[in-house]
Amino acid sequence: MNKNPKYEYPKPIPVKNRKWPDNQLKKAPVWCSVDLRDGNQALPIPMTPEKKLKYFTALVNIGFKEIEVGFPSASQDDFDFTRKLITENHAPKGVRISVLTQARKHLIDRTVESLIGVKEAIIHCYVATSDLHGGIVFDKSREDVKKMSIEGTRMIVKAIEKAGLKNIAYEFSPEEFTDTDIDFAVEVCEAVKEAWGKSEKHNFILNLPATVERRPPYQYADMIEYFISKYKYMSETTISLHAHNDQGCAVAATEMALLAGADRVEGTLFGHGERTGNLDIVTIALNLHSRGIKTNLDFSDMPSIVKIVENASCIPVHQRHPYAGELVFTAFSGSHQDAIRKGLNSRKKAEEFFHLGWKVPYLHIDPADIGRKYERLIRINSQSGKGGAVFILEQDFGIRPPKEMHPEIGDAMQAYADKKKKEITSEELYEIFKKNFIEVKGPYSLDDFHIISEQNKGENVHAKLTVTINGAKHVIEGEGNGPVSAAVHAMKTQKEVIGFIINDFSEQSMGQTADATAVAYVSVKRSSDGKAFYGVGIHSNIEQAALRAVFAALNRAAN
Repeated sequence: MNKNPKYEYPKPIPVKNRKWPDNQLKKAPVWCSVDLRDGNQALPIPMTPEKKLKYFTALVNIGFKEIEVGFPSASQDDFDFTRKLITENHAPKGVRISVLTQARKHLIDRTVESLIGVKEAIIHCYVATSDLHGGIVFDKSREDVKKMSIEGTRMIVKAIEKAGLKNIAYEFSPEEFTDTDIDFAVEVCEAVKEAWGKSEKHNFILNLPATVERRPPYQYADMIEYFISKYKYMSETTISLHAHNDQGCAVAATEMALLAGADRVEGTLFGHGERTGNLDIVTIALNLHSRGIKTNLDFSDMPSIVKIVENASCIPVHQRHPYAGELVFTAFSGSHQDAIRKGLNSRKKAEEFFHLGWKVPYLHIDPADIGRKYERLIRINSQSGKGGAVFILEQDFGIRPPKEMHPEIGDAMQAYADKKKKEITSEELYEIFKKNFIEVKGPYSLDDFHIISEQNKGENVHAKLTVTINGAKHVIEGEGNGPVSAAVHAMKTQKEVIGFIINDFSEQSMGQTADATAVAYVSVKRSSDGKAFYGVGIHSNIEQAALRAVFAALNRAAN
């Protein structure tokens, strides 16, 4: 019987008095995109050269200064693409392309050949250093693995010198670093550094990957802190992270490992990569952005970036993907919608009186930072409430109903949503609003209105109305201190009209010009039970808008 458990908790890293939990990130790391290599090799349909070039250009425009573009010795397509970038000068000054190779002479020679004429580049060599890989895949001892790493590095040095290449940085990855005995990893990396020789910090990179995520995220940070504390050549070395997402913790592990002292990060846009993918650079970079750290990456047009990646990868970005998903800044819940609406409307107050930066309920960054528009923040379905409906009316149509009217709007929207059982578009919401509050069918309609005598030094307005009441036309008259008051007085003289009083009246202007449309909101209280009903009138003339609102409210009260 096998006494070994199938799974067990990873053994802790022997780091003493760990410091990283108390550290605070002050600046962004160096970012390296591996979309065109690690990401591309994991796609069901690898990118065409045309798609790769468009993707490369997008990465440059986002702001990446280091981009791994392929594995030139592994395929003719990767070799040709690398040559195309160099010969056609697609990489601007300050952008280093990176190419991957194994530690084998003929592969190294082919890799170096692909870089002839390059202005600046990184050659990235990897050797798996874990006992699992060395013993099972390579059938080699630790000493054999160390020797392979040293000899591979020396072969790269010779190949670069022979080709006469300048401005070539070296990156070495002890693959499966997080499965490797930590002291052995330090030993191998020091030997590789000595084989490479003296260097400037940015030209020698140790990439310490979580090739397969088996450990909790904090142990990645422990390993990085331990490594840095033991490794002798930190002043000449950049420590790079490369986390995979098998357990869904790549972002967390990377953030913690940065606190532990790493200064470079590899990943892909939206996490494309083998199995559950690579670290998602979009997510981690925008996390740092949300904490006030300048990332030097530009995601201000996220919708366009999503389209480029989806087209190149043939994999859709999930609707709930952090930052990039269509629904990540969208609220369907009524309480969330109401809080977002109030938060957005009170931004100035939050800044002036509470001395807050960006603090809006349920929105941890400003969607405008990444090219998202406010009108899509709130969408309506059967889970939504009055706050969401009012937000859409305000943002999309300029309708700003009084607060006391919001519950009635919510009830009308909810009744429609429960029947439809699907999301309601903003156009549908406006039709619901019109049907229930503006174009209200009922026993009363105003056919004509004109003032017989104007108010003059305290005299009331005298008005004549032509109305239809229960299908019969009537010409009626009334007096009041204004047109609305006169119309109300006239209607109250008719026995067929329900008893009511005006409960509330407000108005607004839609637009900023002299031709702006007037909107009136009138609430009438039904005498029989004291229940209030709002009606809305829209017209170029404010008096006409108010009268229409009165009749809409009366019809709602009478129905």
